[in-house]
Amino acid sequence: MFSKILVANRGEIAVRIIRACKEMGIATVAICSAVDKDALHSALADECLCIGGNEPSESYLNMKGIISAAVVTGAEAIHPGYGFLSENAEFAGMCGENGVEFIGPAPETMLLMGDKSKARQIMMDAGVPVIPGTGLLPNADEAKKAADAIGYPVMIKARSGGGGKGIRIVNSPVELEKAFLIASSESKAAFGDGELYIEKHLQNVKHIEIQVLADEEGNTVCLAERECSMQRNNQKVLEESPSPAVGSALRKKLTDAAAKAVRAVGYRNAGTIEFLLDKDGNFYFIEMNVRLQVEHGVTEQITGIDIVKWQIRIAAGVPLDIGQKDVSFTGSSIECRINASAPGKVSFLHVPGGPRVRFDSALWTGYNVPSYYDSLLGKLIVHAGDREEAMRKMTASLCELVIDGVPNNIEEQISILSDPVFKSGDYYTDFLAK
Repeated sequence: MFSKILVANRGEIAVRIIRACKEMGIATVAICSAVDKDALHSALADECLCIGGNEPSESYLNMKGIISAAVVTGAEAIHPGYGFLSENAEFAGMCGENGVEFIGPAPETMLLMGDKSKARQIMMDAGVPVIPGTGLLPNADEAKKAADAIGYPVMIKARSGGGGKGIRIVNSPVELEKAFLIASSESKAAFGDGELYIEKHLQNVKHIEIQVLADEEGNTVCLAERECSMQRNNQKVLEESPSPAVGSALRKKLTDAAAKAVRAVGYRNAGTIEFLLDKDGNFYFIEMNVRLQVEHGVTEQITGIDIVKWQIRIAAGVPLDIGQKDVSFTGSSIECRINASAPGKVSFLHVPGGPRVRFDSALWTGYNVPSYYDSLLGKLIVHAGDREEAMRKMTASLCELVIDGVPNNIEEQISILSDPVFKSGDYYTDFLAK
């Protein structure tokens, strides 16, 4: 097992990883930007190195600086968290070249799954259902021909990246050329890659994902599904597990498909297979996330499995001691992402408590929320005996949560939970847009 790990991230996920390391008896090294010197993750780690300025390119994306910090402090491994360098194959390769273990999949796997067009083909070859679509398209004219053949509406998608960038829904031929050029430009600016492909845009669908763990010996387990259909601009707002739309028979099919996907690419460590589910119970692979997901906590709550600790164990060569037959879940868990709508200073913070209420955050009273990074303030997660009780518990917890001084979306989350459509469980990815 590792004796020291460098956490190459900030905010709530850096705090989450540091806490897991402490429980495992592993020393931690934090990195920070100038504005994050007083951040919670900087204070909780055993060591902290400021490696650059406030812009991500100067600090949390500074690959050479991060590797140097690991080497100087004697860290044996680097945990990238999510975002920043967590899906950067070049950085994962640099870790190996410098004798530092990257806590995640191999660089080759990251490159493979980062090319979403190639990933589609691999899944098709493995017998995993995929949405009708195309390979990479050289220009808007070819895209028009493909869209005509598939039938509108279609979705233009970037080969690289994620987070909703490089994606456009096109409802008619007159929209396509402009949407194609915008998506290509956006993807090139965000990921350095403007290549695009097209998929049929499915309507009235749910976004369902399966959490997987796979060790170096090829053992694979799929954990309970997560319902991630509450989205705005392709960004998740609220997640729950299990999905109200998935019964035991469908869960078995999703799990089997996810296991096929993992085996097809020889995946190792924690990852997530994402599907779209239509009203008729048909599901389609959309992508594989080769990192820890923001919403991993709901899966931990209902399964009792600490995903971050298993990431670390697998990277250290420890085989899984659980098989698929050992995986079970109890009750229902809901996560609300609490986001800031503007930077500001936390003048007062009150966090709800009680049995099975969890707030993953790096906030403290007096903390200045900077403008340079993601807007996530924290993740409020509850676990209860069933979905109805979980909704009541989450509503009560949101009403108790106070983050004064920073405008946020607590009230919106309360509104979502009180909506009859959400309560019914019969909501789709376009719920907030409508």
